[in-house]
Formats: sequence, structure tokens, C-alpha cells
Amino acid sequence: MKENTQSKTNPFVYSDSNKRYHTYDYYLRHTFGAKCAKIPLDGGFTCPNRDGRCGYGGCIYCSSNGSGDFTASAALSIFEQYRIQRERLAAKWKDFRCIPYFQAHTNTYAPVSRLKELFEQALTLPDAVGLNIATRADCLPDDVVEYLADLSERTVLTVELGLQTCHDKTAALINRGHTFKDFVEGYQRLRDHAPKIRLGVHLILGLIGENDEMMVETAQRVAELRPNEVKLHSLYVLEGTKMAEIYRNGGYFALERDQYVDLVVRVLERMPPEVVIGRLTGDGVENQLLAPLWSQKKRCVLNEIDKKFYNENTWQGKKF
Repeated sequence: MKENTQSKTNPFVYSDSNKRYHTYDYYLRHTFGAKCAKIPLDGGFTCPNRDGRCGYGGCIYCSSNGSGDFTASAALSIFEQYRIQRERLAAKWKDFRCIPYFQAHTNTYAPVSRLKELFEQALTLPDAVGLNIATRADCLPDDVVEYLADLSERTVLTVELGLQTCHDKTAALINRGHTFKDFVEGYQRLRDHAPKIRLGVHLILGLIGENDEMMVETAQRVAELRPNEVKLHSLYVLEGTKMAEIYRNGGYFALERDQYVDLVVRVLERMPPEVVIGRLTGDGVENQLLAPLWSQKKRCVLNEIDKKFYNENTWQGKKF
């Protein structure tokens, strides 16, 4: 009954439920007219802060899978990876459409010939209704931008750019390998030369050395860019990473759940209401996750965010 009341009194325009932010589910249903699921894929890429172009070891929080912990093996073909992941989801949902998602590592960090080989295959996958590509803003040379622009004429293309923070000191601490200026230049290159691309930005709350005001400042600077989509999650510490060493040595304390919930609300209040929120909490592999353990209870975290929005009578964009 309470959720029904919240839905009826919800002032947020991009919602048909109690959610006071622009959910990815809302966007998908109103764009494709059906339930959609992203299918994570591993194209066998690496990253420039792993192979020496701008550093080694990758971001200090990133596993050896490069954010692709839930993909099938890169040794399998794109068709086989897609089939395996889709069959898993079919056990939950009867009818749904799919968005192939090149997630692991930096998915434009290769010659255009290699990108075409993979991305053109993805366009032919059964029930595929779009394409998502995760990459870095410093891996967008002119020929790649030209190809992505062409792709955007043939499918609903979302390019997700990892930023994490606007603070260069933090970026250096996490071994990001580029500055905020580098990010803005790559972002704007895509926006100018490929206007049909949906641009997404990844942010992490709770990065080492950052306080609440620094995180909110990142949100405000990203909001000024007016991306189509933003993804958020808390920094989680995985076994086998540099962050795990720092955490065990007492050099890092993860955000508490209530602090994270407060930060999410503050961040979303500053986002334009039309910006789709692609994610509000992340997944760490259960047997590798050291902290924060509360992040495993995603539904509880999302419920607390909903309650915070309702109890404070606020919504996405209220302070934009």
C-alpha cells in the first residue's frame, strides 16, 4: 500500500512507479516497448593502463578481468558467449530482448578492423535491439570515432565512458592513466562527430582519498556535460587487487551503507532529470569481495535509496 501511495504522489516525470529517478528499466521499456537485458561480452581487449601505454597493472580496484567478472570466457566466440548468457536469463524471463554489452576492459582499444569484426557480429545476434560499448575517453582516435558514428546510424548505440572522478589527484592514486581534461576532450569528440550515440559516464563513490564534497563535485561537473546516462556504484575491494593490499594495511575504509545512500541522493539531485541512471549499485564477485559486504544486498540498498528520496521529498534533478 505504501509503495502504491508513493507511486501516486511521485512528482518525478520520468517514472511510472515509486522511483524518483530515471531508471534504466523505464528507459528500456519506453524505447523498445519490452523487457530488455544487457548481455555482457568479452572481446579479448586490454587497457592502456595495463599494457604500458599510460601505465601498468590497471586501476587499483579492478580485477584481472577488467570489470568483466560476469562475462563468459573471451576464448569463446561472441555468438557462444551471447548464447550462454542469454540462456541463463531465459530461466528468469520468458520474453525479453537483448542488448549486447562489450564490458570487459577497454573496448575501443584495438585497430578498427578488429572492432568491426566484433561489433558487426553483435548486430546480427538474435533478439538484439542495440549495442553497448564500454571504453575510455582517451581511446577514441579519429578512425574509431568515425566507425562508431556509422554504427550509431544502424542501431541504438551507447558508448559508456569510464571517468570515476573529476579529481586528477584521485585519478593518479587509482592509476587511471588520464586526466579530467582528457576525458572531456574524448567525450566532446564523440558528441560533436557522432551526435546519435548515447553517451554514458561511469562514476565511483568512495574512492580512496575523497570526501563527500569531492564526490558531489564530480557529479556536478558531469551533470554540466549532460550525458544520456550515468552509472554509479560504491568502490568495492576485491581480492587480488592493489586495493585489497591497501585495505588490509588499514589505508582504506569503505563507505557505510547509510553514507552511500545519502551520497546517491545528493548526486542524483544534481543530475538533469532526463539523464538515465544505468546503475545505482554494483556487483563484486561474492567469493572475492572484501568490502563493503552490504553491497551484496542490492535490493536492500535500492529500497533504502527509494525511502530516502520519499522521506526527504526530493527527486533526480531537484537541485540541478
